[in-house]
Amino acid sequence: MTRVIAGEIGPARGLRGEVFVKPRTDEPENRFYPGASVWADDKADMEIERVRVVSGRLCVTFAGVTTREQAESMRGVTLWVDACAGEDEYYPHDVAGLAVVDEEGTRLGTVVTLIPGAAQDLLVVDAHGREVLVPFVTELVPHIDTEAGVVTVHQVPGLFDEE
Repeated sequence: MTRVIAGEIGPARGLRGEVFVKPRTDEPENRFYPGASVWADDKADMEIERVRVVSGRLCVTFAGVTTREQAESMRGVTLWVDACAGEDEYYPHDVAGLAVVDEEGTRLGTVVTLIPGAAQDLLVVDAHGREVLVPFVTELVPHIDTEAGVVTVHQVPGLFDEE
């Protein structure tokens, strides 16, 4: 399974092994909770024992980390979790390299990556040497078949037309 970055360990807090964690996710409550497992840079499995918010910052205690020295030695470590995209959710690595076709099956190009956006995500498509940005919305991208390696795009005037 693919792993994605969930956060980074910051400074130790107190004397009993707590650390501040800078979340790198929109939903830290779904990644950091007692009993959850995360992986450190060295790929060691770490279990979260306790999570709380202190002065607006996420504070985490990991199983087996009981001293300030142990906690401080983890500073700067990146925390990873298993990617768990839902049915209609995709990560850039899920779609990169997929063929882009129109609804009649005509090949339009290849997906380079997916750019997350505030209003909507964008598919970056290499359209035979030209970069085309396709808003990643159901109206324009009605079907994705990662197993078949195909993204279907609804052709609208101007989207793939050469300038």
